[in-house]
Amino acid sequence: MSFTRRQLFRSGVGVTALLLAAACGTDDRSATAQRGGTLRVGALGTAARSERDPHANLSNDSDFLIASLVYDALTVPGADPTVAARLATRWEPSADNRSWTFTIADGATFHNGAPVTADDVVWSMRRLRSVGGASKMPVAENDIVADGPNRVVFTMPTPNTQLPLLLRLMTFTVPKDTTDFTAAIGTGPFRLESYQGGNARLVRNERWHGTPPLLDAIEVTMFDSVTALGNAALGGQIDLASNVGAIAGRTAAGRGDLQVIRRADDTMLGVAMRAADGPFADARVRTALRLGVDRTALVNQVHSGYGTVAADVLGTADPLYDTTLRRDRDVERAKTFLREAGFDTGRSYPFVTKAEVPGEVESAKVIASQLAEIGVRLDVQVVESAAFYDQTWLNAPLYTVSWGTNDSVLFLADKLMTSGTNRNETAFRDPEFDAADAKALAASGDEYTRAVRELQRIEFERGGYLVWGMADGVDIAASTVRDLPTLGGFARVQLERAWLA
Repeated sequence: MSFTRRQLFRSGVGVTALLLAAACGTDDRSATAQRGGTLRVGALGTAARSERDPHANLSNDSDFLIASLVYDALTVPGADPTVAARLATRWEPSADNRSWTFTIADGATFHNGAPVTADDVVWSMRRLRSVGGASKMPVAENDIVADGPNRVVFTMPTPNTQLPLLLRLMTFTVPKDTTDFTAAIGTGPFRLESYQGGNARLVRNERWHGTPPLLDAIEVTMFDSVTALGNAALGGQIDLASNVGAIAGRTAAGRGDLQVIRRADDTMLGVAMRAADGPFADARVRTALRLGVDRTALVNQVHSGYGTVAADVLGTADPLYDTTLRRDRDVERAKTFLREAGFDTGRSYPFVTKAEVPGEVESAKVIASQLAEIGVRLDVQVVESAAFYDQTWLNAPLYTVSWGTNDSVLFLADKLMTSGTNRNETAFRDPEFDAADAKALAASGDEYTRAVRELQRIEFERGGYLVWGMADGVDIAASTVRDLPTLGGFARVQLERAWLA
C-alpha cells in the first residue's frame, strides 16, 4: 500500500467531506476543552507489515497513524482551503510556476531539542524521492535545495500549480542523515515514548511549533481484523476504533456510551485490471468487466449501505468530479464486448485479494459471482498482505485495491495512472492521459477544469480501474472523546486537537 500506500491526501482544489456524529447520549457537546488524559486508539495492521521508516510504504493504518503524529509533513489536509500548513507555514510559486518556495514554521524543533533547518527538510525530501520515487515526491532530488536557514525551494522542469497538494501528508521531515528510525525523532505534536510489536505510546510534545495538544498521551494498539477492532471498541478496551467499518458502526449506533463518526466518500474499494499486457489488456475486456458488476448490490452487500456507487473514476469527492458519468449493469453488452475482443471464457483467472480494509475479501467474492454471469470465471485467492505487496501489487493481472482519500481527481491520476509513476497499479500507459495530467498540473481556472474533466473521460472510457463504489468512513468512539477530525480519508489521523471530556 503506500503512502500508506493509501495515504492520499486532501485536494488542493476542493473537498467534500462530512462528519455525522450519532448516539452521543445526553453528554454536553459544548463543554470547554480540557487538558489531560490518554486516548486509546485502535487501528488496523499486522506485525509482519510493521514499518518504522516514515519514508517507506506504511501499509499498516497503525503505522501511518503513529508516523503522522510523530512527524510533520510540509502540508496536510484542510477544510477551506484544503491544503493546510504544518511544518511549512507558507508557500509561494515563482512567476512561471516552475518553482515553489516553502518556509519552515518559526520555532520548529525536533523532539531532541534541535532546531529544524532547511538542510533537514532538503535531506528528508531527497530521501523521500530516493526511497519512494516520483509518486511520493514529484521533484527530482537535485532540484530540492535550501534557500537560507528556513526556506526550501522545489524546482520542476514544467509549470506546476498544484505542488502544495502533491506534498500533503507523506513529506515527513527527520534530522539530516538519519538512517535509524527506532527513536522516531520527529517534529510532530506527539513524541514516541515506547514501541513494541506495532503498538506505541505517544506523549504530548510541549515544544511543538503548533498549538500544543490537549491530550497527555495517545496509545495506539494494532488490530489484525476489523472484527477484533470493533469488539475492542464495543467492549471499552479502546476509546477510538479508527476506520472500523459499517458493520461495527451499525452495532454501536444505538448505544449511548458510544458515538459513530461517518465520513462520506472516504474509501475507494475497487479492482485493478492490468492494462499493459495479459488477459485484461484489451480495453473492451475491461469495459466488459465494468458492465458486468452490479454496483448497487455491491454497495449494499459489502458496505451495508454505508456508501455510494461510483463510475470507475478515482477522486469522487473532488468538486470537479463529473457526476454525469454513469455505468449501469448490462450483462448482454458485456458479453458482446468479450466476444469482440476474443476473450477466452473457457478458463478461469486468478483474482487476488487480502483482508486489509473492511469488506475487501467479501467484495472480491461478490464480484466473482456477478462476473460469472457474463462468462468470466474468477478464482478468488486470499493472500496475506505482506505476500500481496511482495508478489501481487503492480504485477498481477487482476486484484483488489483500496485508497483512503478521494477528494482530488488530479492527485490520484498523477500518483497512480501516469506512465512515469512507480505506483501504477494497473500498468496504464496512455499518452493522451499523460498530456492531460501535465496540462492540469500547469493550469488553473477554466483550463484546469477542462484538463481534469479530460482525465476523467479517459479513465471512464479505457482506464485500468473498476471503481464500483465508495465506502463511508466509519469510526467508533467513546462519547467522552471530543473534537475528532472531521475530514474524510487519511485526514482522520490528525488527532492533535482531540480531547477527553
